[in-house]
Amino acid sequence: MKNILYLLITALIMLSCHTRKNIVISKGNANFLTDSLHIEKQLEKHKLPGFSLVVFENYKIVYSSQWGVKSIDSKEKINENTAFSTASISKPITALLCHILEEKGLINLNDPIDKYLKRWHLPKSKFTENNSPTWKQFFNHTAGTSQGGFEDHYEGDVIPTIKQSLLGQIPRYDKEIEFLFTPGTSFEYSGGGYVIVQMALEDTLNKSIAELAQEYIFSPLGMKNTTMIQPNEKGFPPNVALVHDKDGKVIRTGLPITPQVGASGMWSTPTDLAKLSIEIQNALRNKNNKVISHQVAKKITEVTAFKNAVGGWSYGWQKSFGYNNYDWFSCNGSNTGVGGNILASMTDGNGMVYLANGEKPNRFPVMNTTRIKVLTLMNWNKTTHDDIQEIPLDLKKQLIGTYDDFLYGQGMETKIVEKNNRLYVQSMLLDFFKGKNENELLYLKNGTFKIVDYPNALKFDFSNGKVNSVVLTRDAMKTEVQMIKKL
Repeated sequence: MKNILYLLITALIMLSCHTRKNIVISKGNANFLTDSLHIEKQLEKHKLPGFSLVVFENYKIVYSSQWGVKSIDSKEKINENTAFSTASISKPITALLCHILEEKGLINLNDPIDKYLKRWHLPKSKFTENNSPTWKQFFNHTAGTSQGGFEDHYEGDVIPTIKQSLLGQIPRYDKEIEFLFTPGTSFEYSGGGYVIVQMALEDTLNKSIAELAQEYIFSPLGMKNTTMIQPNEKGFPPNVALVHDKDGKVIRTGLPITPQVGASGMWSTPTDLAKLSIEIQNALRNKNNKVISHQVAKKITEVTAFKNAVGGWSYGWQKSFGYNNYDWFSCNGSNTGVGGNILASMTDGNGMVYLANGEKPNRFPVMNTTRIKVLTLMNWNKTTHDDIQEIPLDLKKQLIGTYDDFLYGQGMETKIVEKNNRLYVQSMLLDFFKGKNENELLYLKNGTFKIVDYPNALKFDFSNGKVNSVVLTRDAMKTEVQMIKKL
């Protein structure tokens, strides 16, 4: 989980962000961003070989720019068609593929997944005796499986099969994938769960996941530079960015081979991923969508996991942010030497995609600064009509303090502090996911609280002169978290 959520915050250099004033955005053009992002300087400062960014607004791509090189050895420039390994961004694509196939009557996602498996079957477990996990529980990481992520392979290595992967016959694991809790009762990020999905698809439909994704998603959407084919297979694209280490050197061949394709094996460009995001956004409003139906778009972006689920998770997409009063569907991808983000609003058709071919300490500062500046300069502000009231003095005194992480459940120290008679929530994780706004704690007249740029409502339990717990609410889902105060 820590790898997926970018918790290596100590590697970050959070740069200050200022708003460029008196900017007039012409319709369909946000080229002014180039002058404010200063990407070239950031690449040099952080030894990041390359960076690719696309911004979309009102359901159209309004900005696309690339900086740096595919490989530090060749110095060949990255362009709009240069594909990157997208890591875990593969997961929501796999979940989307399954929903499309279900709509076509080829699978049933409410079925126990084990009945679709042929090469291997789920291991016996006390947790699944009476609760055989369904496809959907693997999509939102509530099936309870182990194996968070995987080690990359390169040309010259012995490439394991996905059966060997599930049996634990791979680097990083020495035993078969197992169940950690009763399916549906908690949340555990599991790349291994998506390998099970991949195997079920391939066993049932007698095609590789790469073929299925190409047929049902990539080709229909015109995603010409996206593939789940691996570097050691025929048909792998020639225009790709190589992965680099923290010193800016190419890692081995620079082309990681990922047998766990459904979990982390897709290669793509920000332009193609923006096309996909806009298709989902159009499908959500049921207008101009060509491949993804309104029903599928709603299903894959709805919050379906909440307890211990890092602020909220859908079927593949992370739902942890509330930037500029919007609800977002997003995904972080992080493999050795490469990574990036999709961030797309549920309404109004706004968002961004960026990918970078460098290690975490090199790419995180560039990615985070870019996100904050784009959110600030594009000025996507959704109007809200919350009825806010002043926080009573006695509640303020009870709230101020340092707690265990009650927002994301990731163990980060979380503070409620007072500044200028207002309360703000602070944590390294909240700062890492920061948008353009300060995370002010607001008190609504219905007795609940909200945090600016955080998507969940909060209802604190005050008794005996202190705050004891908080109920987090998102749509129809609720979860209670104990407020453990530190001295």
